[in-house]
Amino acid sequence: MSARLQDKVTVITGIGSGMGRAAALLFAAEGARVVGCDIDPVACQATLEAIRARGGEAVGLPDCDPCDPGQARRLVEYAVNSFGGVDVVYNNAAVARMAWIEDMTCEMWSTTMRGELDIVFNLVKAAWPHLKQRGGGSIINCGSVSGKMAYEVLPALAHAAGKGGVIAMTRQLAMEGGTHGIRANSISPGLVRTGATAPLIDDANWFAPMKRKLMLNGRVGTPEDVAYCALYLASDESAWVTGADFAIDGGTTAW
Repeated sequence: MSARLQDKVTVITGIGSGMGRAAALLFAAEGARVVGCDIDPVACQATLEAIRARGGEAVGLPDCDPCDPGQARRLVEYAVNSFGGVDVVYNNAAVARMAWIEDMTCEMWSTTMRGELDIVFNLVKAAWPHLKQRGGGSIINCGSVSGKMAYEVLPALAHAAGKGGVIAMTRQLAMEGGTHGIRANSISPGLVRTGATAPLIDDANWFAPMKRKLMLNGRVGTPEDVAYCALYLASDESAWVTGADFAIDGGTTAW
């Protein structure tokens, strides 16, 4: 690896699996000091151990849920106490409840807003003064294709609202952070194979209309496809990039 993130303190949520795990492993391989969390303590610890086994530097708070403001503050304080500051905040983790409008309950809606909007606000709020003290840094928020378009087979009302909000929030953070050297960008993945999505992708009837939106021979994304975009945004290579949303979606939103 080329040490693109050498000694950068990177806080990543949801490192236990999927895109969060892929980012944590890649960031550490590129020299980052990873501070991770996940609501699954066993999965979180497994990722931390995998990083250390490969010679990387990582600490974490297993069973930490940034949906709670106090736990978000605890995670940032842990990063500062462990490594002296914060350079990168990657809001990867999210919680969403999927249902069509007729089946969507108020509880499901509120859980999704908390798990997709509050979770981003809480961590950014906690990290902001430390990013300012550092003289700047990079905030990376995970949006979604669903924040910009609708899929006919995906009951994503609350999810679409939450991720659309994340994309909009990111633009505002970029504006507010500019004078402090704080950059904010979002990544909007399309259909990515993870433990959660694999059963749907393997259902031929469900996958057929989704596949038609994938330009590259119907190829589904991988967590690593998203992680490499996050790596660029975390690095100094993107020093003049802020307020942008990156579609990592196999061309889904292009047609």
